Amino acid sequence: MFSLVGLLSISSLCAQEANDQYNPNSVDPIPKYEQLFKRRVWMRIDLSEKQNKGFFAKNGQLSKLIYDAVVSGELDKIYLNDSLTSTMTKDEFLKRLVATEADQIDPWDPDAEYYEGDQIMYNGTAYTSLYDENVGITPDTAPDDWESDETAGKADIYFPSQISVLRMMEDRIFDKRRSRLYYDIQAIKVIVPGSETLNGVDNEVAVFSYKDLMKVFRNHPKEAVWFNRYNSAENKNFADAFILRLFHGVLVKVENPDDLDIVDIYTTRKEGIMASEWLDLQLMEKEHHLWEY
Repeated sequence: MFSLVGLLSISSLCAQEANDQYNPNSVDPIPKYEQLFKRRVWMRIDLSEKQNKGFFAKNGQLSKLIYDAVVSGELDKIYLNDSLTSTMTKDEFLKRLVATEADQIDPWDPDAEYYEGDQIMYNGTAYTSLYDENVGITPDTAPDDWESDETAGKADIYFPSQISVLRMMEDRIFDKRRSRLYYDIQAIKVIVPGSETLNGVDNEVAVFSYKDLMKVFRNHPKEAVWFNRYNSAENKNFADAFILRLFHGVLVKVENPDDLDIVDIYTTRKEGIMASEWLDLQLMEKEHHLWEY
C-alpha cells in the first residue's frame, strides 16, 4: 500500500508534468503533446504603413494605449527583452522614452541682475525675464516682469505618434488534433524608429507579454479600437484585429541556433530581404503540406 506521503509526491509530480505541457505566456495554450509542428518567428510591424493604420489612428494609437496603461499601473510587468523574464520599473520605462534630456536652469538669485530672455527656476517652475536689469523681483509675484514657462527645463519625450514600430514574437503551431495552424503571439516590443531619433538608430523601448496586452485591449473597448477606414461599422477591438491578422508584418527572424536576425545571416541587406520573403513562403508551404497529414 502507498503511504500518504508517496501519494502526495506522485500527485505533485503529475501536476508538474501537466504544467510543463503548457506555455504560461500563451493566450490559448496548446499542450506540447498536441503539437505536430512548431516554429518561433519574429515580425516587424510598421504602424505607419497604410495597411496598419487601423492600429494607429490619430489619438487612438496602440502605442498610446500601452503608454497610458503603464502610467496608470495597469500594465505593471514591463520586460527588458522577449524572454519575458527580466523586468524594468515604470521609471525606467519612462526614461527610455526621453527624446532630449532636460536643460539645466539655474535657480533664481535675488541679488543677480537678469536681462530679457534669461531663464531661472523658482519653486519648481521656470520663468523668463521680460526686460533688462531685472533685479530682486520675486518671479511668482510679478507677471509683468517674469513670464512662466511650463515646458522649459523639462525633458522632451517621444509622442505616441512617434512610437510607430512593433516587433512581434509568435509561435506558429500546427495542432494535430484539430488539424490546423495557430498563430500564438507571445510578446510585442515597442520601438521608436530611427527616423524619429536623434542618432538615427531604433530606440527599443520595452517588451510586453501579449497575454497582458490582450487584457488591456479587452478592458478598454472604447480606446483599443482598430479603425476600419472603409466602414466604421466594422471597427474592431485591437485583440480581435490581431486574431484576424489585420496587419502587415515583415519576417525578420526565424529561430536558429545562433539567434541571429535574417539580415545578419546573409552578406548583403538585399540578400537578407530576399531571404525573408523566401522563408515566409517556406512557412506557408509547410502549412500546406501539414494539411495533408
